Amino acid sequence: MSAVEEKLASLRLTLPAVAAPLASYVPAVRSGAYVYTAGQLPLIEGKLAVTGKVGAEVTPEEAKELARTCALNALAAVKSAVGDLDKIARVVKVVGFVASASDFTGQPAVVNGASELLGEVLGEKGVHARSAVGVAVLPLDAPVEVEIQVEIAD
Repeated sequence: MSAVEEKLASLRLTLPAVAAPLASYVPAVRSGAYVYTAGQLPLIEGKLAVTGKVGAEVTPEEAKELARTCALNALAAVKSAVGDLDKIARVVKVVGFVASASDFTGQPAVVNGASELLGEVLGEKGVHARSAVGVAVLPLDAPVEVEIQVEIAD
């Protein structure tokens, strides 16, 4: 077990199986020293636990927890591309999309769920640049979607 997966276990988290693509794409692509993930939904065992807009059907607190799940799914996608999460030199960028009610403006706090998980698991290597974007709708009516870009050290 890698050191990163041991850290996940200490947080009582398990790296999930890579989520199957919903369309014509792959979960992650390596290009040189970087891995780019596809947008990861908060799927647990292939299903969304919650659907709807943040600020309407979904509370910001629920959405923050869902963003953590997205980040965990993104780490699984990275592992599928490089085989070992200990190869992560750093998380370079996180992009979070939040399906938002028309008056909801707390997207940064929601995406903190993903950012905080990456920091807990990877320490300084998890510190990253980030965008948090409110959108009208996401695939499967998911409340949140997260993609990450990581630098790999071989």
